[in-house]
Amino acid sequence: MRIALGSDHAGYFLKKCIEEFLEGTSFSVGDFGAKNADKSYDYPDAAFSVGEKVASGEFDLGILICGTGIGMVMAANKIPGVRAAFAYDEDTARLARRHNNANVLAMGGRKTDCEMGIKIVREWISGEFEGGRHFIRTEKIRAYENSHSSSASRNGSSRLVTFDHPLIQHKLGMIRDRNTSVKVFRELVQEIAGLMVYEATRNLPLEPVEVETPITKTTAFSLSGKKVAIVPILRAGLGMVDGILQLIPNAKVGHIGLYRDPDTLEPVEYYCKLPGDIGERDIIIVDPMLATGGSAAAAIDLVKRKGAIKISLLCLIAAPEGVSRIHEKHPDVDIFAAALDSHLNDHGYIVPGLGDAGDRLFGTR
Repeated sequence: MRIALGSDHAGYFLKKCIEEFLEGTSFSVGDFGAKNADKSYDYPDAAFSVGEKVASGEFDLGILICGTGIGMVMAANKIPGVRAAFAYDEDTARLARRHNNANVLAMGGRKTDCEMGIKIVREWISGEFEGGRHFIRTEKIRAYENSHSSSASRNGSSRLVTFDHPLIQHKLGMIRDRNTSVKVFRELVQEIAGLMVYEATRNLPLEPVEVETPITKTTAFSLSGKKVAIVPILRAGLGMVDGILQLIPNAKVGHIGLYRDPDTLEPVEYYCKLPGDIGERDIIIVDPMLATGGSAAAAIDLVKRKGAIKISLLCLIAAPEGVSRIHEKHPDVDIFAAALDSHLNDHGYIVPGLGDAGDRLFGTR
């Protein structure tokens, strides 16, 4: 495991103490300042250096130390992907890792001596995130962070992006309503899918092109390089396709059919038809509900075996269990969801959810 260390001048001596401790373990360590305690070194500089290394995946964890630790937490948490937590004893260090999944630890060099600092670090690095209800809470933080980021850039790991746009939330409320008719439900699913794909295609590359307007010639932009393929998981995924095609009419459409084996409970492929140039396209797999994540993970496995490289998953409602499964099995795949709901019930339905999306789309029971 790789750990990035950083401090200001006030945290220098505790940083050196922690560094010596870590060098006696199996961890590899990177030092990003300060170089000494005599010359002033601003804590944001260290926090940004260490935070960016952790957010990019170059380092697994980060440790930051200033006089109190407070400034380091404030600065590091400005970086998307960083979950910095302040710890002043072994208990707060344990909870920071197990409950908050903190990937950056902050301490106060003027408030914590070397012996306690080592105890805090030992407790923190030895812990494991417990997930469960804590996963739901940390995912809400990440979803909020992503939905309020204008760039929403990838950093080498998967993201969960949820949407707080009033139009999406209004329409989502309507499809949750059990009294919504099949006709209206079907129309709303298409509308929501169209609104969501706007964000899912944010990073498609552009190239300049020269056009002539009624007034003069000018430089405009056109989609460049890879094109798009939409791959619905049958049958419910079909309900989202037309809404996406209204925005991307030239996209090719593949289809994946899966059923759950009654004995093994594992997804089994029964149909697969994909564009021949699947490896050259940005793939958007669509399915209204991400519940256990079994079908979605199997579909991603399938398109990867067929040569797909850039894959996103678009769903209306996700459960934390399904999100966790996709992030674990396919850390390179981004998930776009209109909402992250609470949990799965004993029958595998998302709560509060909207029931069986396929039945509600096609009027079956």
